This record gives sequence, structure tokens and C-alpha cells, in this order.
Amino acid sequence: MTQRLTPVELMSKLVSFPTVSRDSNLPLVDWVEDYLREHGITAHRHYDETGEKAALFAHVGPEVEGGVVLSGHTDVVPVDGQPWTSDPFTVEERDGKYFGRGCVDMKGFDALAIWALVEAHLLGVARPLQLALSYDEEVGCVGAPPMIERMLEVLPRAELAIIGEPSTLQAVTGHKGGLGYDVHVVGFEVHSSIMHRGVNAIMAAAPLIDWANQQNAEDRARTPSELGSMFEPPWTTLHVGQISGGTAHNITAKDCRFGMDFRVVPGEDPEEWGARFEARVAEAEAEMQAVHPDTRIELRRKFRVPGLQPEEGGAAEGLARQITGDNGRHVVSYGTEAGQFQERGYSAVICGPGDIAQAHQPDEFITVAQFDAGHDFMRRLVEKLRG
Repeated sequence: MTQRLTPVELMSKLVSFPTVSRDSNLPLVDWVEDYLREHGITAHRHYDETGEKAALFAHVGPEVEGGVVLSGHTDVVPVDGQPWTSDPFTVEERDGKYFGRGCVDMKGFDALAIWALVEAHLLGVARPLQLALSYDEEVGCVGAPPMIERMLEVLPRAELAIIGEPSTLQAVTGHKGGLGYDVHVVGFEVHSSIMHRGVNAIMAAAPLIDWANQQNAEDRARTPSELGSMFEPPWTTLHVGQISGGTAHNITAKDCRFGMDFRVVPGEDPEEWGARFEARVAEAEAEMQAVHPDTRIELRRKFRVPGLQPEEGGAAEGLARQITGDNGRHVVSYGTEAGQFQERGYSAVICGPGDIAQAHQPDEFITVAQFDAGHDFMRRLVEKLRG
């Protein structure tokens, strides 16, 4: 008989695959697909354009619409330079905690979701359960939209999605949207003593970054909307976290590269913010080209993540609250794949074990108590689906 792994055993196996976003996740996908197949479950893949990464999704129960999706991502952030006290890709239990990269974000939930899918298949359910494991969530939630499109083509349409990002099993019903750009300012090099004849890419980039400062100040001074006031901070934020450029201190910089990221409160359109930024970039580029025609500013859209809007009488929220007993109002300022499911017509909620404060940290962990609570959540979910 095929061995049924416990949730902890499943988590340990998933963590053992170093699926940092820059690398392939196919070994993990291969293993999960084989494990599901051994238990009689057919899984489907959707590859990215490189063929080096894939999303995996599956359906158990009757072939009808109206089911529940358990959604997680397979990628993790790097451990480079972090002072871990144990092997980050080996789950270690100590002091009432499970340590390992991804234990909380979010291979712990992935393991619980795989366990629930197998359990639902073997016990039988009246309402379908689906599993959705994406790639590249950590670099802008770019893997979920094509996965969702493929799911809608292949599987019966589910009614709701539970996205298992760590929320200490509270029902989170709203999050900010996101928009990100890579910006490359291309200047024209001359000796700095005649800088007026050249275009310094760093100095041309500076007004664009200062524009972000100005927008942040204006947003902060504005009275937030009722929905926006639930967030911390209660306004849309613009952020530049990295910048590089220049050749030498006495040469006008030929290149300057930076990233511009937006975290947009629900009720505001990320695309409107993008249009405002692109218009400001066009102004800056025109000023540069008035000095030298070979200069330019190149923009590359890194990601767009829609916000998660609280739903009036939402089915996903209702189910999560029935299982957990949580009746509080919760929102988060980071983005997730929940908004992407909602954008495609699913009712969506964030509800997963563990504390987001532990995500991306050295010695990342999920407490044993939270993991066990997540196991209880899945048991109750399967029972509800059995009818």
C-alpha cells in the first residue's frame, strides 16, 4: 500500500527542495505530482516561458463546479548571507518550533493542503477540493495568473479560494495591490568639468525618485478612505529600495538603474499610478534628449498585483470563519495571489498558519502549535466538504 505521509513529513520533504525563485522548482513539482499519482490523483502542470518552472494543480471529488481551492506557492526567498543556526533546507524541531526555509512562507501550508487533498480523495467528498501550487510568487506574484487561466480551462470552476499565506489562521479579507518597474536611465558620458554637454543618468534619475518622495508626502497628508484607514500605513506608498550606476566620480554617469514599487490601497487603481509614473518618466526623458538625442529611459514592468477587496457576504471569508471561529476584521499591506484569484471571479480569503513576521528571516520557523492548528483546520475543511 502506498505510504501516506503526515503533514510534518510532507513539509520536511517540500523544504528539502531549495526552490529559491531564481532557480527551477521542477524537482519539487515532480515529487508532488508523483506523490499525488500514487494516491490516485491526477495533477496538471503549467510551465513558464523558460520551461524551468511549473505550477501544479489538481481536483478531487465530483467533477462539478463550486469547489474550494487551497492555494500556495512553491518558491522561497534566498538564504544567502543569513546567519542560520541549522541547515535551512532541513526541517528541525526545537523549542516548540519547526525551523526551515519555507516552513512558514509557505511550504507548511502547502504540506497541509497536499495532506487535505489526499485525505479528501480517499475519504470521499460531496463538494470538490482543488490544490493550486504556483511559482514565482516571491518575485511579484507572476506565476499565479497563467496558472489560474489554465485551471479555468482544465478543471471545473471552483467557487472560492483560500490562500494560505501566514495569517495566524485569521481570516484576512483585504490587502494592498502592487505595481513594480525596473528603470534604466541611459545618459551621455562626458568629463564632469563640462557636465552641461552630457547627461548624467544618476542626476536625471534623482528627480524621478524625488517624485516618489513628493507623492508619499501628499498621500500621507490626505485623509484616508474608510477602507484605506484599515491598513498600516493607510495610504499608497512608493518605494525605491535599490539603485546603481556611474563609472567614476569625474564622468557624467552613462547608466543608472533602480526599481520603483507601488503598494496601492484597495479602491485606488494600480494602473492609474503606473500611468502617472510613466508620464513623469516621459517628461524626464524629453529633458534629457533636449541635451543629447542618444539618451533615453527604459521601463520594464516587473509585476502587477491587484489588491484584495473585502467582499460583502463573501463565500471564502464565510467558510474560513466557520472553521476558525474568527470574527475580527483583518487586512495586510503586503500583496498575495488572493487578489489575482478574486480578479478572475473567485471569492478569496487569506487564511494560513504561522506569523508573517517570521517570513524571509534567518532561522525562519512556524510554531508547532500553529502547524497543528493548521492541521485541525484542514481536518474540519475536509469534514465540511464531505457534507
